[in-house]
Amino acid sequence: MSQHARPVGRVRGDPGKSLIGATIGFFIGFGAVSLFGPTAQSFIKVMQLDPAQVGTLVAMPMLTGSLLRIPFGAWVDRTGGKLPFLILLISSVIGIAGLYWMLLTLYPAHLTQRHYPMLLFFGALGGCGIATFSVGIGQVSYWFPKARQGRALAFYAGFGNTSPGLVAIVLPLIIAIGGLWTGYLVSLALVLTGLIAYAFIGFDAPYFQLRRRGVAQRDAENAARAQGQELFPAPSVLRTLTDAAATWRTWPLVFLYFTSFGGFLALTAWLPMFWATFYRAPHWVALGLTAGFSLFASLIRVPGGAWADRFGGERVALAAYGLLFAGAVVMTMSGEFSMTILGELFVGAGMGVANAAVFKLVPQYVPDAVGGAAGWVGGLGALGGFVVPPLLGRIAQRMGPIGYARGYGIFVVLAVASLALTGLLYATRPRDAKRPHPIGPLAHARHQEPR
Repeated sequence: MSQHARPVGRVRGDPGKSLIGATIGFFIGFGAVSLFGPTAQSFIKVMQLDPAQVGTLVAMPMLTGSLLRIPFGAWVDRTGGKLPFLILLISSVIGIAGLYWMLLTLYPAHLTQRHYPMLLFFGALGGCGIATFSVGIGQVSYWFPKARQGRALAFYAGFGNTSPGLVAIVLPLIIAIGGLWTGYLVSLALVLTGLIAYAFIGFDAPYFQLRRRGVAQRDAENAARAQGQELFPAPSVLRTLTDAAATWRTWPLVFLYFTSFGGFLALTAWLPMFWATFYRAPHWVALGLTAGFSLFASLIRVPGGAWADRFGGERVALAAYGLLFAGAVVMTMSGEFSMTILGELFVGAGMGVANAAVFKLVPQYVPDAVGGAAGWVGGLGALGGFVVPPLLGRIAQRMGPIGYARGYGIFVVLAVASLALTGLLYATRPRDAKRPHPIGPLAHARHQEPR
């Protein structure tokens, strides 16, 4: 502490409680991935939506959920995570409340095509909760020392990522019992409950609390170190973003994540429609297959990270995108129910493992701007969840029922391109790319030694 500094006092919260709070908040917010997928059939019937409109509808939450990851993740460096986290969850509450109001006042007799833009608008607001991922990553990183970050972030991302699969099961159950409006009312209540829980236990790391009290930067850093904090904000978030954008290897990595994580988001939203329309699968079978895909792809990401550590990110990525390619070919060409399920499993495994492998590669190929690269990769890569479903819908609209299967040719193309880009990165890697670089979820943060 500097010579004339006053005592800084105690900070609120601790790493364990803050981890639980951030995980609850992300779990609640990320469920918006399945905001429309399990309920699309209800909107199709009353609004007479065509496949292209359905594709846009189920993808709309991913637009805001993807694009907002970059600015809100960077915002953590200025204020800590709590304020941006709360703003995103409040926006999601407003969006889901708007959907509930529409259903309460218009559904089913008065909900028509002219209300479609309003449905998209409230869906976009509801999707803001998806962007909590990047905020929570930063918040958790600042609380935990580097030696414990791996376990903490595995807990945060692993449990949070399971919510779309669970929503795909629970939301239709609620709708079957109480109707469509009841399903969205319960969703609203759950997001409000998660928001309140986060507000009480999701505290910012010590440095940010002390700075808000007016404690000088140096004193705040020293006091925060005494309480176990090791990471501190980078001097310029804009600089690390621009440096990463100027590095050409950032953009192949963006495309790889567009294929794997963006594809995961897209299929989580689209699969209920596919199974119900192409195979005429019973409602609960379609939802169960979707939930299984979502949970499987989320959970396999954990061992995927360990495999990338052991065998190298490039090898694991090549194997993962190869598996994705094989699964996509099966789903595109097969007309057999059981074979398509097998293809879905291959696609889910490939996407989940590739998600882990890509972020193993980020610090190797963009070592001087890891945080900026992670921001571009995580934010723009997730846009696949918004771009792909409308394309699937347009193919189905043009080709008829068979188009629901042939649309998966998009993933065949994406997988081939991803294999080629992975090979390009490996062939042009810097000489020191084999050297391990630490990647923290907020990797642009600087680690200062005690002065």
